[in-house]
Formats: sequence, C-alpha cells, structure tokens
Amino acid sequence: MAPLHEAHPYDHVLEDCEVLLDAAGARVAGSRLDSYVEELDGDRLRGLYRDMSILRRIDTEGVSLQRQGQLGLWPPCRGQEAAQIGTVRALRDDDFLFTSYRELGLVYARGGAPGDFVRMWRGESGSGHDPAELSIAPMQIVIGAQTLHAVGYALGISIDGGEQISAAYFGDGATSEGDVNEALVFAASYEVPAVFMCQNNQWAISEPVALQSKYSLAQRAAGFGVPSIRIDGNDVLACFAAMRWAADHARSGRGPAFIEAVTYRLGPHTTADDPTRYRSADELEAWTRRDPLLRLETHLREIDALDDDQHRQILADGEQLAMDMRAACISMETPPPLSLFDHVYAEPHRELARQRDAYAAYLSSFEPEDDQ
Repeated sequence: MAPLHEAHPYDHVLEDCEVLLDAAGARVAGSRLDSYVEELDGDRLRGLYRDMSILRRIDTEGVSLQRQGQLGLWPPCRGQEAAQIGTVRALRDDDFLFTSYRELGLVYARGGAPGDFVRMWRGESGSGHDPAELSIAPMQIVIGAQTLHAVGYALGISIDGGEQISAAYFGDGATSEGDVNEALVFAASYEVPAVFMCQNNQWAISEPVALQSKYSLAQRAAGFGVPSIRIDGNDVLACFAAMRWAADHARSGRGPAFIEAVTYRLGPHTTADDPTRYRSADELEAWTRRDPLLRLETHLREIDALDDDQHRQILADGEQLAMDMRAACISMETPPPLSLFDHVYAEPHRELARQRDAYAAYLSSFEPEDDQ
C-alpha cells in the first residue's frame, strides 16, 4: 500500500471541504470549525477511535454472518466510520435520529445490544432495536423517506416547545429523490429544528455522484434557503465539529442545517452487490489511503494518546462484541407469525383484528388435514 501521506488522485472531489485532520493525520488549523473541537482532548479522541474500530469489527462480522447464511442481507459501512461516529457523538442522547439502512454506527453509539445489529437483517423483526430506547427510528429502506419523517418529528418538537432536534442521515443517491427535496422545502418553510446529514460516499449503488449533480450536494441546500457545510467525511474531527455547528444552529430556533460529508464506501453497496463491475481497483486503493481509522490512529500516536497496549485492548473489545453479536444472532428464535400484528397500533381495533384473523386463516391452509 502507498504511504498514507501520498497525494490523493481524487483530491478534486474534496475541493471546498472543511478539514481539521488531514489524510496524513496532521491537525489543520484555521478552520471556522476549530472552536467546536476544543473539548476533544487525547482521551476523547481515543474514545472516538475506539468507537470507529469497534464499528468496523461489527461490520466485518455482519458480512461474515451473511456469507454464512445467517443473515439475509448486510449493508457494509466500511470507510464511513468517521462520518457516523463523529456526528452522532456530537449530538445529545435525546436528539432523535432517522436513518437509512447503513447507519450501524449510530445504533452502536447509542448503546445498541449485540442482537440489535442483526435482528432486522435476519428477518426476525421489523426493527432491530427499540426506537424509544435508543432515540433512533427504525432503519428506512425506502430511499430518502426518512428525511420526511425527521422533518415531521422536528415540527412536533417546535409545536411542543422542546429543546431536542432531529437528524436525518442519508446518502448522495437520496438527494435525487423527491422525498429529500420535499423535506428540505418543508423544513425551511417552517424553520424546524432538523439537521440533514448527507454521507456522500461517491456511489449510489453503481451510479457515481457526478452523474447526479454537477455541483456539490451542499450547494443544493442553498436553493432551499438552508445553510450548509461541506466537510471531509473521513476526518472524524471535522464530522464532530460540523454536527456541533449544525445542531447549535437548529437548536437555536434558526431552522434546519445541511451537512455534506464527502467519504467513500470501501465495500459493496450491500452483500448482494459486486462493486468491481463499476469501479476500478485504482480508485479503491486511492480511497483506502484516506482510511478514517488510519488517519486518527496516526494522529493519536503522534500526540502520545494511543500506545500499543491501549490499541490491543481496543481490538480485544471489538472481538468480544463481534462474538456476542454472533452468539445473539445464531441463538435468536423466530417469533410466531401472528406476532406481526402486535406492535402495529398502540391499541387494538376491529380492522386490525379482521386482518389478523384473515392471516391466521391463510396460515392454517398450509396445515395438513387430519386423516379421515
């Protein structure tokens, strides 16, 4: 592998991005975001590195479980750890998050149990976690739909006079969907306390972001009257700082804010995808040299905030959580089919009972008839 500090062939993609920690792990001063990371001392930075390392190990285990037939599908987040961990650690625990299917890091950072990472992908539940417990809505498969949900929730916060904000996480491909644009219109018009967090990982499945927009995605926000910022999404400091800026803006009553975190999906879109069909090995190698974990590890070692013993412990913690996740996955029991109706509505009603009875009759049609 080429040195971490070597020039990046795709540097043009990162034009106009705010950077606090460059690809070589060196602190870059003079950004308008500097004041938002003053509290991040060596211990806090090592904590972010631990989160990112464990997230990567969870992700690797998820891929393995799917390949072994234990999961139906898995959407890898390798390469996007800084964009997820950096931003979620900048939020309050009661800020409500609305995500797509790739934001595994948010579930981990909010204290998700080992089984929460795999339950939905195993097909045992409509949501892998308890939304009320983690303040994270169920993962949204419909591209971009969660932005509308986030804006609706934020409007409720405004009506109730609360101090929370909502945050919608989505990819670059979602910005081409009507839902995202409609959410931005609504959010700006009603000045709701919402943050739009776009992880621009360069590929909407097999379509490059350059085919979707000739300009940066952050510039689109201006058309809706929403202030925005464009950051290096592999720089965890910039991600933390940008979310602090956006959250402060939204929480202050000034309306929504938009973040474009320029990052890269190092793995496939999902385990059903073959990225070698649409991107080159050279491109993958170039972005691998911008690995967010390597960048932060280099910085931590340079400031004497990470030694070999601490590094080994972090890796061991990741291995333990991966083992717990595997054990939880394999030991899961499939709930009875009619439990599908248990948590649809807060209270039962006649139409729900009718549907339940109809489904029960359908299931019974597969049972063998008694011998006459």
